[in-house]
Amino acid sequence: MNKVILMGRLTKDPEVRYTQTNNTLVATFSLAVNRRFVRQGEERQADFINIVAWGKQGEFCSKYFKKGQQVGIIGRIQTRNWDDDKGQKHYVTEVIAEEAYFADSKREGGGDGSGSFENTFGAEVASGNSEFELTSNDDLPF
Repeated sequence: MNKVILMGRLTKDPEVRYTQTNNTLVATFSLAVNRRFVRQGEERQADFINIVAWGKQGEFCSKYFKKGQQVGIIGRIQTRNWDDDKGQKHYVTEVIAEEAYFADSKREGGGDGSGSFENTFGAEVASGNSEFELTSNDDLPF
């Protein structure tokens, strides 16, 4: 199973480009995700995780996500490697976004809070393959 759930702040606005073969939109951005624990006397550490969003998911992210905004991403880890012109091998690990959420609180995001990752976990989902959306008022089937 390859499933990743992240919540963090964008380090800069998403960058958009299009593939050469079929002109598919791809948005890339980095999330600063705080580590859960802080050692006494030290500052909180963060990991900077590269995110890639394709197609409609990428369009959503590029249109609505901005630097400093807190977002939630659900996706999968992907690794790839290549050799550069000098024959040196490069490796990269990134998260492929399958779902993207707003995660700022009502105060921080300026909205009504109804679409936040923390409050409803899905009212403002941008997912290409989601069968349903769960809001805080829905009854759970279990």
